[in-house]
Amino acid sequence: MRPAVRGEHTVDIPEDQYGVPNVMLHGLQPGRKLERAVHPLEYSEKHWDENKRTMDFSMLRNTQGLHAPLKLQMEIHTAKHFGRLPCLASSNTMLDSLTGRDDLINFDDIFNSPYESEMVGDAHLLLEKRQGML
Repeated sequence: MRPAVRGEHTVDIPEDQYGVPNVMLHGLQPGRKLERAVHPLEYSEKHWDENKRTMDFSMLRNTQGLHAPLKLQMEIHTAKHFGRLPCLASSNTMLDSLTGRDDLINFDDIFNSPYESEMVGDAHLLLEKRQGML
């Protein structure tokens, strides 16, 4: 399986209600709209994990049968939806070990320290907000 390029598309800067880009949300941009053709490798790099997972599942299906990728997909789904309280940081160790990211050191491992997090608050209010009660 080889990833196919989905084509070129333009990137637009979202504008605020008065037709001016919202600098606080989207940062400083040029005065005119930023329209450019996206490089073909950008799509491939953006979806690299998804393409690798698809190839791994197809190889696993060919070698061990249909049950192996289905079982792994169910475990990944369970690990993604495993919830904690909103005020507690989660390391996602189970998901990282299932997807093979436990051996990698990337940007999130270094700069995503829960001790430097800006999300500090009352656990009850955060949980009510997550449940849609507020």
